[in-house]
Amino acid sequence: MAFATVWNYCVPLAIITVACLVRTARCQAVQAENVTVLEGGTAQISCRLQNYDGSIVVIQNPRRQTLFFNGTRALKDDRFQMVLFTPRLVRITLTNVSVYDEGGYFCQLYTDATHHQVATLSVLVPPETPTVEVKQEAVEGGEVELTCVSPRSKPAATLRWIRNSREIPGVVSQQDNGKTFSVSSTIRIPVERKDNGAALSCEAFHPALGSGQKRIRHYRLDVYFAPTVRIVPPSGILREGDSLSLTCSVTGNPLPRNIQWSKINDTLPERAEISGPNLQISRLSQSHNGTYLCQAQNNYGRAADHYTLLVYDNVSLTSTVPPTPSTTQPITSYPATPTLLTSSFVPDPKDPGAVVETHSAVPYAVIGGVLALLVFTVICVLIVTIWCSVRQKGSYLTHEASGLDEHGEVQEAFLNGNDASQGKKEYLL
Repeated sequence: MAFATVWNYCVPLAIITVACLVRTARCQAVQAENVTVLEGGTAQISCRLQNYDGSIVVIQNPRRQTLFFNGTRALKDDRFQMVLFTPRLVRITLTNVSVYDEGGYFCQLYTDATHHQVATLSVLVPPETPTVEVKQEAVEGGEVELTCVSPRSKPAATLRWIRNSREIPGVVSQQDNGKTFSVSSTIRIPVERKDNGAALSCEAFHPALGSGQKRIRHYRLDVYFAPTVRIVPPSGILREGDSLSLTCSVTGNPLPRNIQWSKINDTLPERAEISGPNLQISRLSQSHNGTYLCQAQNNYGRAADHYTLLVYDNVSLTSTVPPTPSTTQPITSYPATPTLLTSSFVPDPKDPGAVVETHSAVPYAVIGGVLALLVFTVICVLIVTIWCSVRQKGSYLTHEASGLDEHGEVQEAFLNGNDASQGKKEYLL
């Protein structure tokens, strides 16, 4: 064992003179040292001699059974070994020490009068790593009672609870088991869903562990709570022929194993495929419209969420651009009817549901272009009409003026005595 002999807790050396010889000028004496050792370790029991003249030395255990007589084994216990016998020092060892080996070991020196010195053996029992006991399950909204137990130590161990580097005061109890002590510390703390997985620790301190050392038992709270359900909607616009994929996100402790998909007031479509929390429907049609429900439950409650599916037809308006000699223009199609996307957000605490959001796909740019073209055409027609009207009126005035000039020349010729033919001829020339 790592701790062979512990001298840190030894009491000061006790020296008692055992025997003084009256018939000699010298005085014989024996000294014994008190010993403290960890359970399971090895203890060394020493008897120091002064002015030893060869008298009989006897070592006895706490029950006054003789272990050694002048270096010779007297008790059949192989744990005791005589390791040194000199005129100045007698030493024995005791291996695999237990608390039942505690007590006073006698170093006796037999002279005219028998005297002895007692070496006290003390055994320390360090605590093992403590255990944590839970009286009942921790359920959301309730309390949990935790007990940290150190079943065996000597002297009694000191226990304390730690959470987030802070000590939690506990109710400590101690029981005397004869040679050892059992110690427990109990705490009661309220728990919520957020406390699931919270880390706590119980620490045990003891003199045998040395300064700053401790035994630690780590514990994680296991808080049980009812499930929550949320349907993750698809992205994009759903039309006939598309595929629908829904995911049911479930939490809870314990986590629900069975997730149920259904359609309100109807049965699931034949093409619906369920794989755990996932629901898939291929080649959507308007017959698939409706509200789909995801449900989950455990021993502490149940929850559900719903999703409303709206599928619109895929009819489209087609406009063709005349091809040029070198290239072919593609055909552009626009949806004839708007398509709605449904999604579910922020479920109700008691019965969470989906919220339908409408997104219109009306081609406003196309309509604006058509209207602009119509206005431009009307303006052009008006301009052409006005221009033609002005042109016709100018031509009429020109011909009318020409006729008046011709009539005046003829009249002038007649008055001057010219014949009409000459005037006409001249006019014609």
